[in-house]
Amino acid sequence: MKIGTWNLERLKHYKKVPEITTLLENQNCDILVLTEYDERIKPKGFEFEIATKNLSELESENYRETEKRVKIFSKYEITKEFETFNSFTSCAAEFKTEIGNLIVYGTIIGIFGNRNQNFKNDLSKQIEDYRKFAETKNLCIIGDYNISFCDNYYFTNGGRTELNKSFAENEITNLTQNKTETIDHIAISKKFIANSKVEIAEWNCSKELSDHKGISVKLN
Repeated sequence: MKIGTWNLERLKHYKKVPEITTLLENQNCDILVLTEYDERIKPKGFEFEIATKNLSELESENYRETEKRVKIFSKYEITKEFETFNSFTSCAAEFKTEIGNLIVYGTIIGIFGNRNQNFKNDLSKQIEDYRKFAETKNLCIIGDYNISFCDNYYFTNGGRTELNKSFAENEITNLTQNKTETIDHIAISKKFIANSKVEIAEWNCSKELSDHKGISVKLN
């Protein structure tokens, strides 16, 4: 199975919708999580989807009706949807995969970067969500963390420490933590990964279609 994520930068490059869509479809992901999402992007091949609430409901003067912070596309069936602490910032659903059931928690941690109080509030509340879901289920935490883990690209010591602590306590592995200039990550329960061989791929590395790289993990 292949899981990927990409921050679309609120579709700043809206004139390149066909190019962005084709690039996403070419990744051939089974689960795809898009952040700073816009409904004008509709990759084909996904039967199931779940998203955060429309941002125009929150601030109609600052967001288009097509904007959402997170959308999850899946080729796997959704067996259950879950409430998260903030329905505008994160969404979660359980998917039936060939490896086993997996809760996918799609998110942005801190909408104004990692040095704003909003990030600290989001992080502490999301960590509570992680603990609740990981207690009894396999969990994948995926999206824009606003934290790099292996370099000085973009991080705070506090944010990095708290996330690493949460992952350790909940027996979750951040599979993308060793990728440089990467703040979008995919972390999955160790028992779900088991003995799978992990392949990591990136796209938009020149950042021409968004200010973020896309990243995926494939479990073989």
